[in-house]
Amino acid sequence: MKRLWLKAGHDRRARGGHPWIFSNEVERLEGAPEPGDAVEVLAARGDFLGIAYFNPRPLITARILTREQESIDEVDFYCKRLQAALDYREKLYGDMPSLRLVHGEGDQLPGLVVDRYGDVLAVQLLTLGMEMRRDLVLRALEEMLEPVAVIGRNDVAVRELEGLERKVELISGQLPEELVIREHGLRFRIDLMEGQKTGHFFDQKENHQALRGRVEGRDVLDLFCYSGGWSVHAARFGARSVLGIDISEKAIELSRENARLNYKDDVCRFEQADVFELLRELGQSQQRFGTVILDPPAFVKSKKKLPDAIRGYLTINRRALQLVEPGGYLFTCSCSYHLKRDVFLDTLRKAAVQAGRTVRLLEMRGQAFDHPVLLSCPETEYLKCAVLQVL
Repeated sequence: MKRLWLKAGHDRRARGGHPWIFSNEVERLEGAPEPGDAVEVLAARGDFLGIAYFNPRPLITARILTREQESIDEVDFYCKRLQAALDYREKLYGDMPSLRLVHGEGDQLPGLVVDRYGDVLAVQLLTLGMEMRRDLVLRALEEMLEPVAVIGRNDVAVRELEGLERKVELISGQLPEELVIREHGLRFRIDLMEGQKTGHFFDQKENHQALRGRVEGRDVLDLFCYSGGWSVHAARFGARSVLGIDISEKAIELSRENARLNYKDDVCRFEQADVFELLRELGQSQQRFGTVILDPPAFVKSKKKLPDAIRGYLTINRRALQLVEPGGYLFTCSCSYHLKRDVFLDTLRKAAVQAGRTVRLLEMRGQAFDHPVLLSCPETEYLKCAVLQVL
């Protein structure tokens, strides 16, 4: 097999279980590996560290899939990994038909994401190495799950770093005319072809449950509401009124449809608006809410953009805190990996000071259990959800 040798003193991360090999850690290549090829990863002294796929183009030049001497170019390898992912989720959720089935490094399949929507699968192949093993992955999924349709949601920017095009395609089968899933007994219509992520935010499903006891009889403001996941759950847990805001017209229409799927009354209403501008206007009008939910898209895609992102988080959280009535709650989230938990909490402290509010932290939550965190790969932990109470 072709080999990738690490520089002396650059094997600590790989020995510790991290699957990524950076280009500046590579001493030499043996066997002239082509982009996408499988390579043995060796320490400078020749110790075997794992089997990875290789791509010289991005900064992350290799990703380890196994620590054993086994082929990553056989369908049985992916069946084994997929079975482990299925077993893990079945123990947590039972026979839940809709969830994240494969979460990249967290399931020892770096570069692969699979979301399950009943009999329909949405697949993301994020790296060249995984793209070149597309047929193996699809054969494993077909063999084990027999989906009626498979969608490729490969419209993510990270593919461009790998030298891949961005595209959305129907890979196999035929999509149902209408796709509706259930979360905690609630129904949500899914837009697989054009929706954000792969169509639904599975990573917030445990956090939605934390609304229980914190919205009853309250007016709720849901900012960056997308398809109404937070809003619909707030109505379920007894909110007096829910106002969902998103800048996307399609998101607002999807939120309205999801509210209608679950409720006949008009507890939930949705408006298209720029959240930053709306927060300023609401602050000037001195309108108050019992619970505010702040779940923005990632503000920071790279470390160098972090200072700008922190300013953005500080602004929206300051304005959101000004809208919470005494005794009320703020659910505030960040899905930006580069914004670490301690920095996020420090930003919230500064926002509270600037808003002139006394705030206590009730919970610090994270991503759902079907988005497992690999302890040796901190990059797999990205979602932060702070539950605050204004005193």
